Parts: sequence; C-alpha cells; structure tokens
Amino acid sequence: MTLIRNTLATAVATALMLTSLAAHADKKADVQKILTLQQPALEDMARSVAERPALQMAASVRQIMAQAVPDDKREATAKQIDAEIKKYLDAAVPAVRASATKLSQSTLAPLLEEKFTEDELKDLVAMLDSPVLKKYQGLLPEMSNTMLEKVVADARPQVQPKLQTAETNIRNILDKATGGKLSGNGEAKPAAKPASKK
Repeated sequence: MTLIRNTLATAVATALMLTSLAAHADKKADVQKILTLQQPALEDMARSVAERPALQMAASVRQIMAQAVPDDKREATAKQIDAEIKKYLDAAVPAVRASATKLSQSTLAPLLEEKFTEDELKDLVAMLDSPVLKKYQGLLPEMSNTMLEKVVADARPQVQPKLQTAETNIRNILDKATGGKLSGNGEAKPAAKPASKK
C-alpha cells in the first residue's frame, strides 16, 4: 500500500512539475511575443535617444552660423555640418537600437514575467497583436502631426506676443550684463588720456 501511495504521490508531483514547467515556458513565450510586438516602439525610443544630442548640436550650430559665419560661407559650412551629423546618426542609431534590443531581454522580460500572470500576458499579446491596435498605432504619427499643426496655429496668437516679450526681456538682461554690447551702446570707448603734467 505504501508503495502505491508513494508512486501515486511521485506521479502527481511529476505532473504538477511538468504543468508548472509548461506554464513557465508558455509565460516566457508570451513575454518574447510581447517584446517582438513592441520592437518598433523600442526602435523609435532608441532613435529618439540617439537623435537628441544631434538636435541639440544642430540648434547650437544654427546660432553660431547666424552670428559668426559669413553669408557666402553658410551653405557650404551647413553641408559639411549636415554630413557630420548624418555620420554620427548612421553610427549612433544602430548602436543604441542594438543596446535597447539586448537590454529588453534582461530588463523588460523579467519585469513582465514578474508583474503579469500567464492569463494577463496572453491578453496583452492578443491586444498588442490586434489589427485594430496596429492600425491605430500606424495612424499615431499622422494624428500627432495634424493635432500639433492645429494646436500651434490655434495657440500662436496667444503665445507669440508672450514669446516676443520673453525674447525682448532676455535680450535686455543680456545687454545689461554685457555692458550694452548687444545693442551697440557698450562699444569700447577709447581710454581717457591721462592728464598731462605741467
């Protein structure tokens, strides 16, 4: 009788273990499916991370170009700078994308496994794989651009005067701090001649 009970207990334990392993394998498979479905979002994030310094650099360059580069050299200089920025992006975007893909396995996968049940993961896969959601996500850039254009056009009359006031005030603060150099009122004055000794 003990032998039968032990054999039955072992069989039940083995069945439970196999069920648990199968569920764990299903959970891992669902997590991998989610990461695959989210790959475009990861790539967009990676591109954004890589582009941010280039955009900041380009903004700085525009100011320097406007202030210091003669008109006849601006176009050629701009082409050289554009080529350097493109070279940076061609190297940086793939590197950041590869890093995001690699780290998604060690960062996002364990988090998804820990925070979601197997049923929730299946629901999430179904939702992310939905043709309607994919269509909606494909439309997001167009919707975002359309909305942005309309918001800018609608808000411009209220925002433009405030921006101009802020720019004027900042220019005045900088002019005062530089002793009037921005307005031309602070040009270097010739040094006073020392009084002649008689």
